[in-house]
Amino acid sequence: MKNNFKHLISQLLLFIIICSTALAQSRGINWTKDGNGYYEIQNGGIVLVSLPKMERKQILSNTSLRIQSFQLSADGTKALIFTNSKKVWRYNTRGDYYVADLGSGAVKQLGKNMPASSLMFAKFSPDGQQVAYVSKHNLYVEDLVSNSIKALTTDGTDRLINGTFDWVYEEEFNCRDGFRWSPDGKSIAYWQLDASKIKNFLMINNTDSIYAYTIPVEYPKVGENPSACRIGIVDIASAKTKWLDVPGDNVQHYIPRMDWIPGTNEVMLQQLNREQNSSKLFVADATTATTKNIYTETDKAWIDAADDFEWINSNKEFLWASEKDGWRHYYKISKDGKKQTLITKGNYDVIQKSLTDEKNNMLYFIASPTNATQKYLYKTKLDGKGSLEMVTPSVMPGTHSYSISPNGLYARHTYQSASIQPLTEWMHLNSRTPFTMDGSVTNQLARLKPAANRTTFFKIKTEDGIELDGWMKKPTNFNENKKYPVLFYVYGEPASQTVTDTYGVDHNALYQGNLAEDGYIAISIENRGAPAPKGREWRKSIYKNIGVLNIRDQALAAKEILKWPFVDKDRIAVYGWSGGGSSTLNLMFQYPEIYKAGIAIAAVANQLTYDNVYQERYMGSPLQTKEAYVKGSPIIHVQGLKGNLLYIHGTGDDNVHYQNAEMLINELIKHKKAFQMMAYPNRTHSISEGEGTRSHLAITFTNFLKANCPPGAR
Repeated sequence: MKNNFKHLISQLLLFIIICSTALAQSRGINWTKDGNGYYEIQNGGIVLVSLPKMERKQILSNTSLRIQSFQLSADGTKALIFTNSKKVWRYNTRGDYYVADLGSGAVKQLGKNMPASSLMFAKFSPDGQQVAYVSKHNLYVEDLVSNSIKALTTDGTDRLINGTFDWVYEEEFNCRDGFRWSPDGKSIAYWQLDASKIKNFLMINNTDSIYAYTIPVEYPKVGENPSACRIGIVDIASAKTKWLDVPGDNVQHYIPRMDWIPGTNEVMLQQLNREQNSSKLFVADATTATTKNIYTETDKAWIDAADDFEWINSNKEFLWASEKDGWRHYYKISKDGKKQTLITKGNYDVIQKSLTDEKNNMLYFIASPTNATQKYLYKTKLDGKGSLEMVTPSVMPGTHSYSISPNGLYARHTYQSASIQPLTEWMHLNSRTPFTMDGSVTNQLARLKPAANRTTFFKIKTEDGIELDGWMKKPTNFNENKKYPVLFYVYGEPASQTVTDTYGVDHNALYQGNLAEDGYIAISIENRGAPAPKGREWRKSIYKNIGVLNIRDQALAAKEILKWPFVDKDRIAVYGWSGGGSSTLNLMFQYPEIYKAGIAIAAVANQLTYDNVYQERYMGSPLQTKEAYVKGSPIIHVQGLKGNLLYIHGTGDDNVHYQNAEMLINELIKHKKAFQMMAYPNRTHSISEGEGTRSHLAITFTNFLKANCPPGAR
């Protein structure tokens, strides 16, 4: 990398422009239908930017609204504006909606008589004459000509949920928007979840009144039944719903994906069984409500919820991602499920689909066949007869993301690595050349200068013969003849990677100051089971082994690192949050000879306390046996603690409940294990609410680390 850096600089000067990085990363592109431009929000209005000349045209003059997002009607004459948003669990998905006439500039509010900021997922009908939305768990349609509002469902309550989802569907299946207009605009398909039998978990608020009160959260824990789920087709004219006849118990199955087949009166849905190791695709006739199982896939471990369905070949085929050959690949599957064609071939994983270009018989996607810490754009022929072709220039090692125009002509490309801040360009996709150059050459060079002390990546082989990826940030003014303390950062579960070649991967926001300048070596290791593009076996080897296999990988890697001559084996610390907090506890308890200090935040101390969708997916059904859950839970291993432990948790955590802290404390007391504890009243899983919270958390973290794993060379 050092020898190639000058060459990399010269290539980047021709290839990269610097725009608003924050905007590039936080928002997707609102493309025009033809792909020759995009829309953006500007000063309370909407601007059309034409490509490639970047010409700007105001299509909606400045309004008094703080526009947070918008969508245009199919004919492009109206804009549906979302504002005044409020949080529902993790994201701001309810708020107020307005319709703006792009000809006259007139703006009117929808659902005026509804409670403020209560509308969710508003969408134009295909003809743009109506808007449907959810409010208070009921589905409504509003006529934009007469301004009349019709309730399409009336039975919605706190527990009977129409058109959106309960806590666990949102958290674990990424389900939020729960209804879809039919292609002809005459009906709407929607989810209904009956959470009436889901038990409340009661959180206690001790601080906001003289008398404490409870905060109930509907939360299906391991072994508890999920909400009953079904799909309804509601006729707009009559407001009557037909329920799709989907085989199987609607409590013991999930329906994480559903959508209309374009140009038809049919719906396709994915059904997962309770253990999530059997996936069935059904095609339903919306008129008769009958369904047909057209495709079934099983796995010895689990199957993920599908991507959104994408139809090609005049809606005769759809694209489907599967790991059935050992790698995550895309297939074309006929509507009846009988014909399957593998599109992407080889010993690599498709990380993400970027564009299906039917006109040119091409599929674009993100992959990284040779380095699981990085991401690049590739393409291959959509008919499955092509070879793998790299689109991203190989001279730019690191992580790349692309938003590609629907016509496949243009893309916004962002490049970053552990040593290069995110840089964004607009480019012609075919020629891979930029068509704008913002910012001076001097400024670009300044940003591209590598840090004097760069994060490096390495591979380490454990005594089990397993090769693991890792990154390391050495202390400033590192002296290889000295010994330094190590702080390991760990997550370790199937929900996230920690070892990625991205800018800021080594940043520790919990530490006050600079770890490198203070003389710490910072390291993170990617164990098996992490969602790295290393094949199915790598990812799913952790099945029924959370708290065991991932912990062994981390510990055995640490043992090898302790052999490095510049590592002080008596100053080894580890920390992590959520699943990383669980891993931290298990490392401290199961391998006390390695880790002398640990900071565990918001950890699942007992796997039987977590939600059923996540935990049963990765650990199997507890109704058959709880052995794996028990074996992998930190509370079973507390007797092994020898080092110094700091445990941190928010008492208002609706994700990993504070009961985990108290269960852990009881076991630590039982085994006469001294430890330190910090509870944050009413803070959620992020421990971010309240004045001074984050600063206090950083002080607590830093003081403990310095006291129990002192910094600096020796």
